Amino acid sequence: MKIRTRLFIAFLILVGLGFYKLVDWIIDDLRPRYLETMEESMIDAATILSSFVEQEVKAGKIGVGNLRAAFDAGQRKRFSAKIYQVTKTRLNMRVYVTDSEGIVIFDSENGRDEGRDYSRWNDVIRTMRGEYGARTTPSNPDDFTTSVLYVSSPVKADDRIVGVLTVCKPADSVTLFLQAAKRKIAFAGIVAALAVAILGMIVSSWITWPIQKLTAHARAIRDGRRIPAPKLGRSEIGELGNAFEEMRDALEGKQYVENYVQTLTHEMKSPVSAIRGAAELLEEEMPAEQRRQFLDNIRAESGRIQDLVDRLLELSALEKRKGLRDIEEIDVAALIREAVESLNPVLSAKRLTVKVRHDHSDPKMIEGERFLIRQAVANLLQNAVDFSPAGSEIDVSIEQRDERIEIAVSDSGPGVPGYALGKVFERFYSLRRPDTGKKGSGLGLTFVREVASLHGGEARLENPPDGGVKAILALPLVPAGRMS
Repeated sequence: MKIRTRLFIAFLILVGLGFYKLVDWIIDDLRPRYLETMEESMIDAATILSSFVEQEVKAGKIGVGNLRAAFDAGQRKRFSAKIYQVTKTRLNMRVYVTDSEGIVIFDSENGRDEGRDYSRWNDVIRTMRGEYGARTTPSNPDDFTTSVLYVSSPVKADDRIVGVLTVCKPADSVTLFLQAAKRKIAFAGIVAALAVAILGMIVSSWITWPIQKLTAHARAIRDGRRIPAPKLGRSEIGELGNAFEEMRDALEGKQYVENYVQTLTHEMKSPVSAIRGAAELLEEEMPAEQRRQFLDNIRAESGRIQDLVDRLLELSALEKRKGLRDIEEIDVAALIREAVESLNPVLSAKRLTVKVRHDHSDPKMIEGERFLIRQAVANLLQNAVDFSPAGSEIDVSIEQRDERIEIAVSDSGPGVPGYALGKVFERFYSLRRPDTGKKGSGLGLTFVREVASLHGGEARLENPPDGGVKAILALPLVPAGRMS
């Protein structure tokens, strides 16, 4: 599982639990808050109604005629009140009045409990003591959802409590409002959770983005592609990237030296042995013609060593570079014509012709380091010259494919054996030339590959069905690497 996925899942679980607990706590706390609000309004109603009843108290006796008439009229009255999402069409408030003994003398529900003794209920007892009287009692003892809230106010005469007026409302009066509020809170919680989830995804991507860049860079190095190190800033990941690049340079440098020492030693054994053998033979008496032959052999082998060293130095300088230096706009067709002209003496010697094919009405322009691209093209042409039979034709084509220019050099030689196709770009790997039987330095195609890699392109060889070899140098219109 990716780090980003782990971070996101962990973030989602933590935030999800947090939101669930928060929403659950808010919803659980809603009912007591609604009941508190309802109780506060019931206190106001009880106080006003008890004051209304006090107007009928005579000689310590409570009169409830006006109260009864008001409730009878209110219960007959038809109304419709839309309170937010709830429509109220009937009274759901009950009022009863008890005398100083706690006997019910008025019950707004058609006198249901008139004459009953309520002196044992907390609302009546506490109010008669001059305290705040209230209670919550379920109408069905087995079902607490049927709870009814009772709030009382004293009925006084000459500052003496002569009775109690209690206002009653079922607690489920708040249920509709509570359900509406719960739906809104749940919806808001879901929206907020989704917003936080998206934010978590963004944050996890932001955290893991530098790691992904570093991983892509490591894979590019593994695949042999030459790309600049990603810019990761000065964070801990940036420091890791710098350390990674330093480690890469150190390891590459060590391996580079080891490989070069081994391969150079191997490649120089043959010419050095030839020179030593010729020098030893020259110490003996021999005809002048034979002596000149051995001297020519020494010159040829020393020239081979010189060419090998020169090419090796050129290639090593290229391989150490991490980007391009002198980038300019290049006319590919003009550059190829220039490379062909430099090979005219060799072409004439083997009676070879070079045909360059491209659309003259559409100049193919790329950006890159001119010297390197010219050398790479010259190497491909030289390879084609070496393997082409005398009097044949070398075909060079220039085509644009998407954001790349492909330079293809085709010859009519023997082609590349299947076993060698994957090795020809390796350092010092070379095939014997058909006309001389000798091998080259094995560095020309390696140089071509390094130039292509440095520009963000590629180099490859193909064996066309009609014979010969097709060498392709593909370069982007705009190079990938640039040295700062």
